[in-house]
Amino acid sequence: MKKRTDFEELGPLFVKLVEIVARLRAPDGCPWDRKQTPQTLKKYVLEEAYEVSEAIDQGEPLLVCEEIGDLLFLLVFLGYLYEEAGAFRLADMLKLCAEKMIRRHPHVFGERKLSEAEEVISQWQKIKEKEAQAKGKSSSVLGDLPKNLPALQRAFRLGERASRVGFDWESAEDLFPKLQEEMAELSEAVERQEKEEIFEELGDLLFTVANLSRKLGINPEEALKAANEKFERRFRELESRLRTQGKDLKDVPLSEMDALWEEIKKGR
Repeated sequence: MKKRTDFEELGPLFVKLVEIVARLRAPDGCPWDRKQTPQTLKKYVLEEAYEVSEAIDQGEPLLVCEEIGDLLFLLVFLGYLYEEAGAFRLADMLKLCAEKMIRRHPHVFGERKLSEAEEVISQWQKIKEKEAQAKGKSSSVLGDLPKNLPALQRAFRLGERASRVGFDWESAEDLFPKLQEEMAELSEAVERQEKEEIFEELGDLLFTVANLSRKLGINPEEALKAANEKFERRFRELESRLRTQGKDLKDVPLSEMDALWEEIKKGR
């Protein structure tokens, strides 16, 4: 087992990373890095965050280590761009983050003691509400979930936060009638061929599915990801078998594809 990093070792390494960013942004630095702006970096930050998530799922620590490093580099790069523009310093960013984490964990850094995770969540929400009030903002138990969060994940998190104040179904079973109701409303909208209504009802159905997932203790984004991968694996196997038979997928009758699909499902 590798020895834990000494705190004294972290400072120089972080400074080295900032120095690398500064060198890349210098007049004689990298042309690509010099062209970047916060707007252009957004997509890369998101991509790297997803790569970290994927590495965690793969269970390969060295890959996780590498991907976290890539994400950290981009976050430092992003902060450095704002420092260049005079908006804030990297030091300000680190200071604010440290202060916030200490302020929101009085049970660790203060005298109050909590032993249950649920108590921590409740306390965290109250602290956030006080922070919002101090800034003259209206607070909500829903918080400020990013609009750009994948919609299914955001639905899951919205339901999760509303449930903290008791706005929730008693059990997963209670959601099945709601699911049937949303299905019926969607079916009626389809019959009427009302595009806007179909759009709305389909959204309601997906939102209900996200909440059912939450009540079952399953993250819907992860469940859908697994379903996507399963479909892709099976479909590629379907294509492979048909190619082996010398057949072109678009020329194969649906009945034959369905029969082969069922055969593939039994095997994997």
